Amino acid sequence: MNSFNWDGIASLFIACIEILLLVNLLVFAEKNKVNKIIFLIIILLAVYQSVEFIICNLGMDSSFTAYLAFAVISFLPPLNFLFILHISRSGSKINYFLFIPALLFTVYYLIVIEQFSVVQCTVLYATYNYPLGDLYGFFYYLPVLLSFLFLMKKKKKINSKQFSILLIAHLFIMIPVIAGFSLLYLNLPGLVKSMESILCKFAFGFAVALSIFCIRNKSEIK
Repeated sequence: MNSFNWDGIASLFIACIEILLLVNLLVFAEKNKVNKIIFLIIILLAVYQSVEFIICNLGMDSSFTAYLAFAVISFLPPLNFLFILHISRSGSKINYFLFIPALLFTVYYLIVIEQFSVVQCTVLYATYNYPLGDLYGFFYYLPVLLSFLFLMKKKKKINSKQFSILLIAHLFIMIPVIAGFSLLYLNLPGLVKSMESILCKFAFGFAVALSIFCIRNKSEIK
């Protein structure tokens, strides 16, 4: 009798919760511009966790599914940065240039998709093999770090209660970001290749905090 495969179970659990959060927001939250960005963030997080479950638990670990996981999460850091810019009233069409690195990596990785592979799956995270790992890690973690710094800089322009929620949200993702930059500094790109997966697990708390923010974020709150 085959034993139950626990690999990727954490991803399935988190994906289900994030989908429930999204449904709740679509029903009860106001559909303003900032909240719509939160909807997109939670959608990307839920899709990534779903893909990781498919990879690790269902055995669909082809180069394409590994690439798909990266194509999804590549747009999370710039999307979060765009969210902070809108919250701090610094929104501009120029800000959409934040997505250029993610778009370039997505296109380049599609060209060299055969170099993608799943190295390891565990209950909590997955490790992937992909080209330009250290460069990708730098451009992945940098917008997250800049989002946090910009949030702190624009504190006075944000409602105090809303700022507290955003601060808690970003603390969930700052720990793996600091770890990721430390690994890059120590020239350990191999370990970085599992940090994106770990970051998305920490982002579960980020998604919960953003959901609370989203419910509270109504047009009358300035």
